[in-house]
Amino acid sequence: MKSIVPLFAALALAFAPIGQADAGAKDPHARSVSAKAKPGKTKAKATAKTKAAKSGKRVSIKSSRVIKTAAAAAVIDYDGEHSNFLEWQAMREFIDEMVSQHGFDRAYLESLFAQARFIDSAVQLVKPMPPGKPKNWQVYSSRFIEPIRIAAGVRFWNEHATTLARAEAAYGVPAEIIVGIIGVETIYGRDTGKFRVLDTLATLAFGYPDTPNRASRMQFFRSELANTLLFAREHKVEPFSLLGSFAGAVGMPQFMPGSILKFGVDFNGDGQIDLRNSPEDAIGSVANFLVQHGWKTEYRDAPAVPADVSPNHAWEKLLDRGLAATLRPEELRAAGVTAATALPAERLYGLVDLQNGAEATEYWVANDNFFAITKYNRSYFYAMSVIELGRAVSASRAN
Repeated sequence: MKSIVPLFAALALAFAPIGQADAGAKDPHARSVSAKAKPGKTKAKATAKTKAAKSGKRVSIKSSRVIKTAAAAAVIDYDGEHSNFLEWQAMREFIDEMVSQHGFDRAYLESLFAQARFIDSAVQLVKPMPPGKPKNWQVYSSRFIEPIRIAAGVRFWNEHATTLARAEAAYGVPAEIIVGIIGVETIYGRDTGKFRVLDTLATLAFGYPDTPNRASRMQFFRSELANTLLFAREHKVEPFSLLGSFAGAVGMPQFMPGSILKFGVDFNGDGQIDLRNSPEDAIGSVANFLVQHGWKTEYRDAPAVPADVSPNHAWEKLLDRGLAATLRPEELRAAGVTAATALPAERLYGLVDLQNGAEATEYWVANDNFFAITKYNRSYFYAMSVIELGRAVSASRAN
């Protein structure tokens, strides 16, 4: 997306142990989407691309268009091919569903999707990574726990200290966790994405690349395309004015449209949920998301603490238990896991391994709040980066 593409590519290049993001880096060994997947493409375009492939040159149709919104005009400028989505059977079926199930006007939807573009870069970026690259927590975290992002976090926190304090009071989520998420996602709104969400979601809903999980991913993006239309109608937003990542994530916290509908908060009270332009709405929405995904407001200690493991390896059976805290403290102790601080007996925990390539793996004991963060992005690496960035911003701000 990048503006946002390099950030997601960086995340994909260092996938966490249990992570599965919606987007991946390019796979040079994977087959690209064929012309058959894009029936709206003309023969002349296909021929031009074939010639370009032979000559080693990339051919795309670049267009720049001004989309008028009630508030302002948003200028977009990215590679996208005008493709007649209305000729696709799956799109016609989708429109039928939106008309029959949600009461949309058919002519309106046909007019809307007649303007949509096929975004080949989105297709390339969701392809799976080449196998074999070792996971490395230190390399991954260095992309986020670094001076530029920390300094930006201090500025963001200082500018929005009142709102962060209000969110912490209302939801029980510490300011440093909210700051950590927004910093990891978009560097505090600097990299929110430049793709029209309607374009990318239509592309991925009906032109997802050939992968083992193609059917489920197409269904996911199809549902998010529907959510985009529902959100736009409910909040009286021009659909093409919604800009985001190549996977359709929107605003400072990078919410998918379905998450905006379910967890978005009008935290500044202006009657709109605007995660791109309103830091207040972004802050409140992140806090609400975490609470709705299991954040325990009564926990005041760290979401994860360092741990030592015994050489007998009995603790290995406690790894890979999913994105939930399921282990009692006595189970951890019996398996040879010693936490750096005392663990309250009434809580449940999980054993987290942060692999470092050829270097020693780090082990942590994590509570429900750590796993609430993994619901934002299904990755141990991601959750720990959020925690560490928030902690670093808080420390820098205190100095």
